[in-house]
Amino acid sequence: MASVWWPCLILALLSGLAASGFPRSPFRLLGVSLPPLCHLGLGVYSTIINSKVTSRFAHNVVTTRAVNRADKAKEVSFDVELPKTAFITNFTLTIDGVTYPGNVKEKEAAKKQYEKAVSQGKTAGLVKASGRKLEKFTVSVNVAAGSKVTFELTYEELLKRHKGKYEMYLKIQPKQLVKHFEIEADIFEPQGISMLDAVASFITNDLLGSALTKSFSGKKGHVSFKPSLDQQRSCPTCTDSLLNGDFTITYDVNRESPGNVQIVNGYFVHFFAPQGLPVVPKSVAFVIDVSSSMAGRKLEQTKEALLRILEDMKEEDYLNFILFSGDVSTWKEHLVQATPENLQEAKTFVKSIDDKGMTNINDGLLKGISMLNKAREEHRVQERSTSIVIMLTDGDANVGESRPEKIQENVRNAIGGKFPLYNLGFGNNLNYNFLENMALENQGFARRIYEDSDADLQLQGFYEEVANPLLTGVKVEYPENAILDLTQNTYQHFYDGSEIVVAGRLVEEDMNSFKADVKGHGATNDLTFTEEVDMKEMEKALQERDYIFGDYIERLWAYLTIEQLLEKRKKAHGEEKENLTAQALDLSLKYHFVTPLTSMVVTKPEDNEDERAIADKPGEGGIGMEPRHVLPDQLPASSKPLLLCCSRGRLRSLSTSRERRRPLLQHR
Repeated sequence: MASVWWPCLILALLSGLAASGFPRSPFRLLGVSLPPLCHLGLGVYSTIINSKVTSRFAHNVVTTRAVNRADKAKEVSFDVELPKTAFITNFTLTIDGVTYPGNVKEKEAAKKQYEKAVSQGKTAGLVKASGRKLEKFTVSVNVAAGSKVTFELTYEELLKRHKGKYEMYLKIQPKQLVKHFEIEADIFEPQGISMLDAVASFITNDLLGSALTKSFSGKKGHVSFKPSLDQQRSCPTCTDSLLNGDFTITYDVNRESPGNVQIVNGYFVHFFAPQGLPVVPKSVAFVIDVSSSMAGRKLEQTKEALLRILEDMKEEDYLNFILFSGDVSTWKEHLVQATPENLQEAKTFVKSIDDKGMTNINDGLLKGISMLNKAREEHRVQERSTSIVIMLTDGDANVGESRPEKIQENVRNAIGGKFPLYNLGFGNNLNYNFLENMALENQGFARRIYEDSDADLQLQGFYEEVANPLLTGVKVEYPENAILDLTQNTYQHFYDGSEIVVAGRLVEEDMNSFKADVKGHGATNDLTFTEEVDMKEMEKALQERDYIFGDYIERLWAYLTIEQLLEKRKKAHGEEKENLTAQALDLSLKYHFVTPLTSMVVTKPEDNEDERAIADKPGEGGIGMEPRHVLPDQLPASSKPLLLCCSRGRLRSLSTSRERRRPLLQHR
């Protein structure tokens, strides 16, 4: 069983000499392994990653402490890679016991501070996208001789269930031996924890066993990883660290009933994941780009993935392949059942697919949609079945209808809300925003497939997410006039191994009972699942919430609401988009979330002036400001960096020295 992406986090502490001893290029601080910091007089003596998970909502704090034992200033960079789905909620910098906190502001207000900083010869930065599922947060600071510095980053995320598990994935890379290195995760799940595991890719099971403790009982789980200095060494006499790889925690909860409702302080969350239902038969139109740009490895990997997917098709399913380049061709004239004979013929067809010509996305999609509609109208498929369009492309439309907005309109009208569209974008040379918006408009989602050796496994992994629909036309209902501000409560499909999460506010907090109904179409009949909550019993059950942080359900509701408002905003226009933006912005500011609409400003007073560092959140398809490198010999002799930054995301560095210096980097 695979799993959901939960906090994916890379931790790296890098250093370079400050003042006259800067490294030649500031980018070395972000990506190159340097000698152990203690050799340079700058020692990192503590790194702690603390996670508290309550009802799937994760509150994560990363704290690193360093001291400069040298007789001159040194620069240290604090790098954390966190999930793209996470929201930073706080960052503090503590220098010699004085803490400089972060404040979340509207992006426009922060932008003015950014521009002011640049005009004054300082620099400013943003959080940058990094890799498949990560964003990199970087801040660098010059630490005066004898000074101590503490970095603390806090971020939150709702864990989404994926193929039957929740997963915490940490990429550990401290770059040196750390006297106090610790990962602590506390999990509280009112439904009870059914399994909990933790593994590391960079250490043998024997060593892991002595550094790792994991346990769960009833509603609580705990994982602790505390390697000693000797356990961190790559060899018994080595001074470099073997902590360089993946540390993964997985867990799931008991599911004695299909749903679970929790209510705290006037807010509720409803989790729904029924077990043991028969799979609803599906009809799948695979719409595949075979234009010339797909030639070579990309097309070979696509074919390998399709062959594996055919192995997983059930005999009750129906399918067809629609290939588009400059024109459109199909395997069969209409959908065919996934019988053993047809699947064997389909494999032969897939092996024969070749590349040619241009990219006609519009006609390829419309052909696949028409085929699904026609199969339903002509009763070629079972009445209690569902339809899915899966489209894969590596580029933009360049023949036929090539205007993105017109293609979206054509596809939206053809589907008519009857089934979802899933768009897979292969590589980076495409308009991902277009693919995402078109999928969201049709109750699906987009996924980027990265050009790598495992691209075929990425494609197969996506298919496994949607291979087993258990319910269609799902609607979650609550008592009339009893709730406010409900998050999304209708879903086209419920897939095996996933989970539906709905949250909202109660009109009256002193209700005696609460009822929730989930209705959907199953493989053989219509189903209704009812959850009734006795408020007094709920209060008793949650009294043992040792791990709960603050009003966790209220923050979960805010997180989910903002996430869904931002998704709706992507496909909205005009006044509707303005209203969605205003709602998401208000909640982001109220709950201190760094979202695409807000920025975090870190202020450090110095010489009676304010220095501000700005952390921003990019989007998947966004483009950030490119930095311009200024060589050290272009700076005055007294110069030192006030900021370290990189494209699409950066955070200004702050200095503990008393002198005012100019930036090492400036922006165009």
